Amino acid sequence: MAMIVFLVFSILLHGALGEIICNELPNEMCSFSVSSSGKRCLLETYTTMDDDTMNFECKSSEVIAENLANWIETDECVSSCGVDRHSVGISSDSLMEPRFTAKLCSSACSQHCPNIVDLYNNLALAEGVFLADLCKVQQTMPRRAMSQLLSSGSAAGPVSAAQISAAQGPSASVACAPASI
Repeated sequence: MAMIVFLVFSILLHGALGEIICNELPNEMCSFSVSSSGKRCLLETYTTMDDDTMNFECKSSEVIAENLANWIETDECVSSCGVDRHSVGISSDSLMEPRFTAKLCSSACSQHCPNIVDLYNNLALAEGVFLADLCKVQQTMPRRAMSQLLSSGSAAGPVSAAQISAAQGPSASVACAPASI
């Protein structure tokens, strides 16, 4: 039933309106979506002054997803990559978790989910690590993948996206194929 509602909502967004606006997405579809302008959507929390209740709201971030506008991630990719639609904000913290990196580096994710791979590739780059290198280490030393890379000197410092784009292209370090939505 939930998948049918998702499909109908997706058809309405892409067909009738032709654009995705983060602030108009339901919270259940916010994380790992990309607006028509190419900005990543993120779930944020806020509290009301009246009763200090924690609420969630879908917002447009300033993080741009190259070549991925108008994108709502599929349930298959969310599951394959080990991400959670209820994630608040955007963070590289999960790259330190071996179970997460194993799912992210799996062929089911890396070859079929370019949106999630692009996001985590950019988050890894911000930490000074190439996602492809992290995935190689993850295959041989899963418990030490990120810490091994960070302490080895392979990740001497942050690398700008412009440097990577010039050398490899936006997501060239991990092989991807377009996901069918």
